[in-house]
Amino acid sequence: MRPLWTGGISFGLIFIPVKLYSASKEVSLDFDLLEEKTLAPIRYARVSTASGKEVPWDEIVKGYEYRKGDYVVIHDADFEKANVKKSKTIDIVEFVDESEVDAKFFEKPYYVEPAKEAKKTYALLVEALKRSKKIGIAKFVLREREHLAALKPDGEMLTLVQMRYKEELRSPKELDLPGAEMHISTKEIDMALSLIEQMSEPFRAGEFKDEYIDELRGIIEDKADHKPIKAKGKAPKPTKVKDLMSDLRRSLEAMKTKRAHA
Repeated sequence: MRPLWTGGISFGLIFIPVKLYSASKEVSLDFDLLEEKTLAPIRYARVSTASGKEVPWDEIVKGYEYRKGDYVVIHDADFEKANVKKSKTIDIVEFVDESEVDAKFFEKPYYVEPAKEAKKTYALLVEALKRSKKIGIAKFVLREREHLAALKPDGEMLTLVQMRYKEELRSPKELDLPGAEMHISTKEIDMALSLIEQMSEPFRAGEFKDEYIDELRGIIEDKADHKPIKAKGKAPKPTKVKDLMSDLRRSLEAMKTKRAHA
């Protein structure tokens, strides 16, 4: 893996040189955009508005339009000079209980690797976080932005999870949600709790995979072989209020049968 960022973790007067690696990858099918009539691929070109010619990547720079038609060119070194310490530091500003942080704030995970000379201080932070049962809330600069992040122990490793700022979360006020006037009977609650209990399992990440992508590959293969395409499954229908108890009961019975044959 190639590091995305090199710098260090700072808390108090401690500085731990580290490298940051992306902990996730996107698994998807690569679709090209085509012209419908000719099936010719659509190409996106980097065309200069002045010459009308395509510009190679090595001749492209980043610019900020500070006035209509006037730009300031910003090079990589300029981004770092904006704040040298911030551009090289994962600065822990406080430690909190992980349960205090709403899951909506968590965005993207990274692995944190210590420099060879920093393994002891790195291990110290990992162990201290484990024993305190805290996570570090930090700030760091990546791709021209200052991000909020959570530093968490993961075995003998530190994981950094990039977070969203509160202002980046949309308000749910416009949603049409059930209010306090919605009546739910004790029997309905008890039945729902029983179903949850029957469906409860220890979380095993390895048991889950993207099955839809495999089904989509099957569609692609059939179309390539000029085979007829059949729709798999049926669109579900919303549970009607009058059917709620019976659907809960049948769901519970199905789960009990499934467990009995597992």
